[in-house]
Amino acid sequence: MPLLSSTYRPEVFFRNGHLATIYSALLRKVEAPEQIRERITLPDGDFIDLDWSRADGPTDKVLILLHGLEGNAQRPYMVGSARLFNTSGYDVCAVNLRGCSGEPNLLFRSYHSGATEDLEAVIQHIEKAHAYSRIYLKGFSLGGNLILKFLGERPHYSNRIAGAAAISVPCDLYDSLLELNKPKNWLYARRFLTTLREKVLEKQKRFPGRITLEEAGKIRSLRDFDDYYTSRAHGFADAIDYYTRCSSLQFLEGIRVPTLLLNARNDSFLGPHCYPGEVCKNHPRLFFESPDYGGHVGFVGEGTYYYSEQRSLEFLRECE
Repeated sequence: MPLLSSTYRPEVFFRNGHLATIYSALLRKVEAPEQIRERITLPDGDFIDLDWSRADGPTDKVLILLHGLEGNAQRPYMVGSARLFNTSGYDVCAVNLRGCSGEPNLLFRSYHSGATEDLEAVIQHIEKAHAYSRIYLKGFSLGGNLILKFLGERPHYSNRIAGAAAISVPCDLYDSLLELNKPKNWLYARRFLTTLREKVLEKQKRFPGRITLEEAGKIRSLRDFDDYYTSRAHGFADAIDYYTRCSSLQFLEGIRVPTLLLNARNDSFLGPHCYPGEVCKNHPRLFFESPDYGGHVGFVGEGTYYYSEQRSLEFLRECE
């Protein structure tokens, strides 16, 4: 305990991890709740845009949502979660990480898998500006790693966060990179790299003294991106140093908040070290569920909402 058995059994078509991943990312249609954007200024002078959607009536509960790599608050998995939690009595603050809201952020730095200071800034803003008695966290992929790292390195937040859920999390970033570099994941890696390179070229134009056009042109893989940009922009020695210091796996023991970790066994983005069963089986607060199916953020459901959304709601309700 707490290793959880899973009841998730999708239709046969969606038991293929790649089909579940691609359908959920590109073909899923969700009616979005009304979102109101709020921009907050971060301590370093940069900004983050928050997209708020509200419960049908007054509530003292708020869910903070964090997206994955190159995502935003309008992705189907974010909208689906927001809609379900809104209809269940929660306000939802969907965070667009730096540079992900449709407008470039102000600084050379951006977002990354371990930037927990930005999540802390969002939480502190909500605590000061809004009268919620219970704050919950939910993150997907990169956002899930960020939440687990945050909770593990800041155990003093255990009396301020009521519960958390992390979906399809690359707990070991280097292990996940090795998986993404395999031929089976070529299309995913290429899709990520295309938008990341575009952002680096935009940064190069605005900050030519930080990265040269020649260096930007050498970015031909996700590891190259982290060597030439992520590490330099955020104070790491190189990509390996970034992966080592920002992987949430090493912080799991420190988590003091009831937390659900949901990683599918057929998630092609995750290597063996991204399934921390040994850590979780003796952990009093970290609940690990690893169904055979689900792909990467692709837990397709029978109705409007996905299994990961319904399961997160069920779990966080138990934390009240």
